[in-house]
Amino acid sequence: MTVMHYALFLGCKIPNHAPQYEISARRVLKALGVAVKDLPFNCCGYPLRDQYFEAFLLSAARNLALAEAKSLTMLTLCKCCLGSLKRAQSFLAESHSLRTMVNDELAREGLTYLGQGQVMHLQSVLYHQVGLERLADLVTRPFRNLGVATLYGCHALRPSRLTNFDNPYQPKIIDELLEVTGAASVAWEGRLRCCGAPLRNKNEALSLSIIGQRLQEFHDSGADILNVDCPHTLLQVQWAFERLEPAQSIKLLGGIALYPQLLGLAMGLRPSELALELNTPQPSQLVHFQAAPPAEATEAGADQDQARPIA
Repeated sequence: MTVMHYALFLGCKIPNHAPQYEISARRVLKALGVAVKDLPFNCCGYPLRDQYFEAFLLSAARNLALAEAKSLTMLTLCKCCLGSLKRAQSFLAESHSLRTMVNDELAREGLTYLGQGQVMHLQSVLYHQVGLERLADLVTRPFRNLGVATLYGCHALRPSRLTNFDNPYQPKIIDELLEVTGAASVAWEGRLRCCGAPLRNKNEALSLSIIGQRLQEFHDSGADILNVDCPHTLLQVQWAFERLEPAQSIKLLGGIALYPQLLGLAMGLRPSELALELNTPQPSQLVHFQAAPPAEATEAGADQDQARPIA
């Protein structure tokens, strides 16, 4: 099998606030034979876009230029970073003066932005590059009777003409990726709606109200697990869970998981390899929805972590 190579772009939130996303993604990509290279990336520029537009472009262009210099496609885990980098590519493609500006600055460290690189989200790589058939071949412990509700993430879906991630009105990529694991993707009212994260520093009460509504919609859907693959949304759900009264939060949300964690478990990886213990709230019931491990794995003792709930 041909080894695929990417430049892994983690952004700011994941290393500092959601290390389980990086840990699980790296472990799954390794198991899939996908090689990732770490480059000296900086912020994607997203926080600067509406305040210091040229600084936003320069920040994004430097990242893109670093990947271009290595002839690597950027693989990002953060959907906000995906949207930010894609927007920067669009702005730079439309303006010669902006390209000149960023390249004058980048020349100071020997970089040039050519506009020839690609940026893909992890789920796009899994779906389009690795492929559902390859993923299915590697699933050894599929889920049974597990309902998963996904909060898709705004910045990957919109504006779709720039992100090119999925149909913003009827997305299917994440649903089909979930089905590969044996889980059932649950259609629910809040799946395409905002989590409220962009409002938290401006209007905390409104932000909490929005994510509270998403959690209520999740609860009403009857799904067992909430799947989130945007670090901003992941932190928003954790914040809301910790702010709510314990009885209410447990009632609304029994567990949260990232897609690479779900895929990794279905591929036979142990919960500890996927850092599920770092999730809030922890999806301790996941292992009870899995098919029995292959006999040889049990005999080797490799499945001990999977056989017990996550504490």
